[in-house]
Amino acid sequence: MTSDVDRRPGIPRRERGATTVSDRVVAKIASRVAREALSRFTESAGHVPPGRRTPRVTTSVRRAPERNENAAGRDGDPASSRPAVLGEVRMHIAVELGYPSDIGAQCAAVRREVIERLRRWAGMDVSELTVSVERLYSVHSRHGDRERVR
Repeated sequence: MTSDVDRRPGIPRRERGATTVSDRVVAKIASRVAREALSRFTESAGHVPPGRRTPRVTTSVRRAPERNENAAGRDGDPASSRPAVLGEVRMHIAVELGYPSDIGAQCAAVRREVIERLRRWAGMDVSELTVSVERLYSVHSRHGDRERVR
């Protein structure tokens, strides 16, 4: 009998299989994390209609370059002691917020938490992240049946 190793002797062990994370998975994680981050800002979340609270995320995932197993880290630690990075992602997150509120703090919270959790949950480095405010909902805009507010 021939073993699996005997059938493919020219393929190094690290190249026989790979773990990949798709764009769709990264987008779902980012959307959920962004929604959780924005929900902590209660003064803003109350003004946004329920159907508009889910951020829209577009992503582009790139596989991580192959690491040299014999390479040493900057401090002399082996490269294998560092956490594995499965790839890097560029993304755009479009949110809708209530107004008046601290828009900068909300966008910073989304940015910080998405970067942190994608690294922890999916093993992805975020190389570029743009958070844009697509629409603001004013306190007065929820009352469509009333007169115009000046």
